Amino acid sequence: MTNKKTLVLGATPNSARYAYLAANRLVSHGHSIVNVGIKTGEVAGVPIEKPEVIHNDIDTITLYVGPQNQPQLYNYILATNPKRIIFNPGAENEELKRMATEQGIETEEACTLVLLSIGQY
Repeated sequence: MTNKKTLVLGATPNSARYAYLAANRLVSHGHSIVNVGIKTGEVAGVPIEKPEVIHNDIDTITLYVGPQNQPQLYNYILATNPKRIIFNPGAENEELKRMATEQGIETEEACTLVLLSIGQY
């Protein structure tokens, strides 16, 4: 299996949230992660950082931020220039999807947890 370094956007230390579950599941499947969010703390042993540092080695951004809160993150997401963006349920956004596609970034409306569980991540 290939390590697909993943940026979890919307990371939270709240164990009841899907972003928390996804971060832990990604690590357990052998993927390195970068947690980015507005909360403080850590998930899966990785600190949560603010969306300030641009990471240039990201394969996938898995998005756990609702569309109403995404516009202020557009520049950050696009500057990261991942190979793909996964829009998890509730994070779908046609505007961001179009912008990413125009930049050559693959987009996928899917659930990271499901992709991992069926071996399609």
